[in-house]
Amino acid sequence: MNLPFYIAKRYLFSKKSHNVINIISGISVIGVTIGTMALIIILSVFNGFEELVTSLFNTFDPDLQITVKEGKTFEAPTLPSDSIKQIPGVVRYTEVVEETVLLKFRAKQYLATLKGVSEDFERLSDLNNMVIDGELVLERKGQPLAFLGFGVAYSLGVGGHDQPSPITVYVPKRTKKTLGSLDQAFNSETIFPSGIFSVQQDFDSKYMIVPIRFARKLLEYTNEVTSIEIGLVPDVDANKIQQKIIKIVGDKYIVKNRLQQQELLYKIMKSEKWAIFFILTFILIIATFNVISSLSMLILEKKKDIAVLWSMGASNALIRRIFMIEGLLISLTGALLGIILGGVIAWLQQTFGLIELQAGSGSFIIDAYPVKMKVFDFVTIFFTVFLIGFVSTWYPVRQISKKYMEQKLA
Repeated sequence: MNLPFYIAKRYLFSKKSHNVINIISGISVIGVTIGTMALIIILSVFNGFEELVTSLFNTFDPDLQITVKEGKTFEAPTLPSDSIKQIPGVVRYTEVVEETVLLKFRAKQYLATLKGVSEDFERLSDLNNMVIDGELVLERKGQPLAFLGFGVAYSLGVGGHDQPSPITVYVPKRTKKTLGSLDQAFNSETIFPSGIFSVQQDFDSKYMIVPIRFARKLLEYTNEVTSIEIGLVPDVDANKIQQKIIKIVGDKYIVKNRLQQQELLYKIMKSEKWAIFFILTFILIIATFNVISSLSMLILEKKKDIAVLWSMGASNALIRRIFMIEGLLISLTGALLGIILGGVIAWLQQTFGLIELQAGSGSFIIDAYPVKMKVFDFVTIFFTVFLIGFVSTWYPVRQISKKYMEQKLA
């Protein structure tokens, strides 16, 4: 049996002569346990929210997006669309025109982004699962229809499909510079709504989706687009297809995946997660001060034991190793208990949704705090606690001076 480990274990679990050391050791274990448990739970909840937000953005954002490097629009025929469509894994090739417009419905007005899309968007878009009123239909009997975000519809007072009054869309004329009247300065078209979607506030309060021919007519375009959206087969290697498209379209265009389309958002979420991790780690460092106190008092109590071991031939390194293991046992016991308890609580929340966001309000798309446990987080937290425990143990152990070892027995 490993002698330092055996003695350290006896010191930790056996009753000390002074009960206060037992209490401080227990408090040390509890402090490390609570700190570790908090890290597990909070990071798991943060992962849950991150996955939720990502899934919502992925519902609206395409798998890949092609835009031009210089300028705002480009002519769709300049892209080799047939070559892109023939890439294995590509299932949707949507031409898109976006422009800021003024919407007017009865007495209400609202600035929104008009998004004109080609026909395959209606058939293959994930927005079919986000309809809260009406349906995702952009054309009926040859007449264009509008699919509105919830925020846009709410601001205009639009209740969904079958409205008796159309929405009037205004956009500044590209060919006329006269600003004498509204009719002279703006192009306008009317369109009836077909449905309302709700994905995420940034999209809900911004977009109105219409057929691309309606948008082009309003904007005086012929075959111009602002972007091309590419939809892929689920679980396909998007990065590999992205590289193939980059080779096909050349240097004049930018091809972005979903992460790059919302690059700032994902950077902020990652930064927030690391900020939370470091704040909780700092709290955990404060909790480990009890380990220093417990170990320092134990060393004082065991002065005679240290002298006996030294007189029997134990080296300085062996004696220090005993108390080093003692401190690490306190930290690792707390870490393991915290990981187990944190994992159990996170699993209960993930499975049963015990803690609700706001009971009965119906204002959230989910009822309870989302949770997603990641093995990487568990491993990172364990080694973080181990490192903190090692440093907090090293300081009092190095204070074991030779006078303890040379002390005469009473």
